Amino acid sequence: MTSVRSAVVASHRLEIDPTRPLIDDPTNGHNRWHPAIPPALEVEPGESVLFQLRDGLDVQIRPDSTTDDVAELDFNRGHPMTGPVYIRGAAPGDLLDVEIVDITPADWGYTIVIPNIGALDYRFSEPFVVKWDLRGGVARSAEMPGIAIPGEPLLGVIGVAPSPERVRQFSEREQALLNTGALVLPPDPRSAIPAAGAAATDGLRTVPPRENGGNMDAKQLRAGTRVTLVVEVPGALVSVADAHFAQGDGESCGVAIEMAAEATLRFSLRKADRVVWRPTNPVFEYTGPSEKAPARRRYIATTGISLDRDGSNHFLDVLMAARNALDELVNYLVAERGYTEEQAYVLVSVAADLKISSIVNIPNALVSAALPLDIFETRS
Repeated sequence: MTSVRSAVVASHRLEIDPTRPLIDDPTNGHNRWHPAIPPALEVEPGESVLFQLRDGLDVQIRPDSTTDDVAELDFNRGHPMTGPVYIRGAAPGDLLDVEIVDITPADWGYTIVIPNIGALDYRFSEPFVVKWDLRGGVARSAEMPGIAIPGEPLLGVIGVAPSPERVRQFSEREQALLNTGALVLPPDPRSAIPAAGAAATDGLRTVPPRENGGNMDAKQLRAGTRVTLVVEVPGALVSVADAHFAQGDGESCGVAIEMAAEATLRFSLRKADRVVWRPTNPVFEYTGPSEKAPARRRYIATTGISLDRDGSNHFLDVLMAARNALDELVNYLVAERGYTEEQAYVLVSVAADLKISSIVNIPNALVSAALPLDIFETRS
């Protein structure tokens, strides 16, 4: 593997050694969500940060890996996040806008089939490894002859630290689901970074997306996209991880084209007293192709996860996630665009696209509802 070098000049750099596992070199990184994790960097709103990123499985798969390495994976080590970054002036209730300026891939990546994991977990009981050459903007592999995957680099994990109250709330609802026999990963200090303290014993695992962001794995989280997150703790404490060279909606086998990368993000704040609409879940605005128009269009996408109206967790419930994404989009249209609820409901039905962004990040499916912004003839 050669080192990753972005051509983008950022205000700050948050450096790691992407060839060394986080568990061996915890500088500027962590693998649990917890507000007690101290910031690795402080920046002003408007500034940009270049994050160096390990792959999402913490360097457990290498260019010489075999299926034996897949069988021996330590899942307590994912995802190795770079951060947190403290945004000066950010306070609970503010909205943090995170612009993805650039994602520069490494020259090598991988996809693996993990036995009994993924949307077709019942079908695949043996490990499989694909090693990709990522040079030239296209992924090719000897294990996948005749295939060339165009690169569309994205960030699987973007999030802010949850508040202490949220840590308790998320843990309790996931424990209740675990008690039903569902597959859920509760807090576990084994291989945790930080390795001691409340962050190790109570820190949330990084697999599921939650209201604070996290492992959303939405393929639209690429350069040019703006992600909006609700700040839960002073400084926001933003962390990033899990760069993918390419991925299909849903990430069906649980793994995309995983890679190390450098990602440049720019941060801006909207203060709580100036906010008209505060989403429950992350929102992102992106540019993408459309079957309905020849030109690329700008979209706003709201998201939802597998939570019932009373806040209880359900296991990978796509309909529940879709309802929550649609609720968010209706709320946006009412608050920000001035439509009635009935008008908004009609509008999402005739113009918005539901996408299964992730169907494998237990226990929360993530559905996005994407609405093209060029349908509005007057600006809000």
